[in-house]
Amino acid sequence: MQTITSHRVQFGELAGPLIHGATVFDWQLIATQQVAAAVEYSFGEILDDGGIPFAPVVVGTTIERYPTIEDRVDVDVVPLNVGTSSVELLYEMTDREGGTLATARMTHVTIGPDGTALPLPDRVRSAFTDQLVDWDPEVGPGEATDSDGGSHPTFESSVPIRSPHIEGAKLAYFEEYPRFAGIALEEFLRERGTSLGELSGEKQPFRLRDWRWEHTAPVPFESTLRVKCDVIAVDRETVRVEHTLFADDQVSIKGITEYGCFDRSGAAVPFDESMLVPFES
Repeated sequence: MQTITSHRVQFGELAGPLIHGATVFDWQLIATQQVAAAVEYSFGEILDDGGIPFAPVVVGTTIERYPTIEDRVDVDVVPLNVGTSSVELLYEMTDREGGTLATARMTHVTIGPDGTALPLPDRVRSAFTDQLVDWDPEVGPGEATDSDGGSHPTFESSVPIRSPHIEGAKLAYFEEYPRFAGIALEEFLRERGTSLGELSGEKQPFRLRDWRWEHTAPVPFESTLRVKCDVIAVDRETVRVEHTLFADDQVSIKGITEYGCFDRSGAAVPFDESMLVPFES
């Protein structure tokens, strides 16, 4: 299904010269709504019944190139797997020449008012089954570790979950979690005497590149979210961080995030050595 066609990147989607990492999640959400409507299981129908539509439980994403304001973006979606209550969708984001911008795999469940995953209606499961694609693309971070076994820092930050961060179901919106992780990283850099604003110029460092997060519990309204970050590998290509997110001390999300460096055209480039100084022991 081609759910977004020739979308022109707009100023409000940018962070500097390139799109904000959260914009990728926005496009995924728009695409998911289109898919849900196509299989006659609309977000509106689910919300009217008090449910949380197509909540992500496993998210893996790889960004090949960050779009800029000159880009037009297409998003195609195909189902890879369907279960009793879950569906795994593959999202492919391409530019006007057909070049890959980003690829994402997301497993979704619809959560009922009692907090349990609802079974997919038979017609919905059948519609997804009829369109299944036999494809297993590698998406998300690899298995990189430091070859020298060097130690790296651990840091964390906390944020209260208030109304600007929640969706209609009184839970934190899933695109906010990588944003909170990014804030923790920015605070760490500042504490180490490095300003992200001073680093950004021709190169745009510490942008999301590859990540895989598993959601194990919701983050409710008015809870306190603690983001724990363990840096596990650093080189000129990537800063690899293990993230654990706690809602009032209960683990809600665990995953691996790789941050990369990109130029102003959106292409991946190596970090400058000076950018990596804060991660030295």
